[in-house]
Amino acid sequence: MRKLSKDDRIEFKLLEPKLQGNDTVVFRLEDGALVKVKVDIDRAGIATNFRNPDGTAHYNVNASLRLTIVPPDKKFTVPKSSLQLPQAPKKAPPGQVT
Repeated sequence: MRKLSKDDRIEFKLLEPKLQGNDTVVFRLEDGALVKVKVDIDRAGIATNFRNPDGTAHYNVNASLRLTIVPPDKKFTVPKSSLQLPQAPKKAPPGQVT
């Protein structure tokens, strides 16, 4: 792997994102299902040694999305094997007094 020279690197100053408004947008589909989209900025920065060709600042932003679908009947299933079910109480053998 070739090592990048200092001229080949763009340096960024980290910027602290501050949420303006709500981080979740909700859409209702025609079948009644809800789609919730949550957005988060993981990292944001502004270049300190580079500008765009038109002279404007160059930003680097990493964002993540989380989608949640709520079906119209609001039901879902999970396999029994994924649940930690309580053990049934053990019955005393016949003739044993507890």
